[in-house]
Amino acid sequence: MAELQMLLEEEIPAGRRALLDSFSNLERVAEYCETNYVQSADKQRALEETKSYTTQSLASVAYLINTLANNVLQMLDIQASQLRRMESSVNHISQRLYYHTEGIQRSLQEVKG
Repeated sequence: MAELQMLLEEEIPAGRRALLDSFSNLERVAEYCETNYVQSADKQRALEETKSYTTQSLASVAYLINTLANNVLQMLDIQASQLRRMESSVNHISQRLYYHTEGIQRSLQEVKG
């Protein structure tokens, strides 16, 4: 239960914030690269720098998405496990209720008979 709470309250919101921050960072990198390319005398060098920034930025975003996705999957696994335990408990209670009801019906039939 503590693991689920940590995922819901800390890990997943932190991953979401990191992705939102990454979005802002990507916009700034794109603006810098565009300005750098337009103002640069060495277009080839500016293009290579843009490729490098793009690769690093996309790798960072891919890592953040992977981490967040893993946390969400872990949360879903924990919740699915909790649901299976609850289902088992409900089935157990249902069986006990069925046998109890059967016992009462038999007792009533014996009294009538």
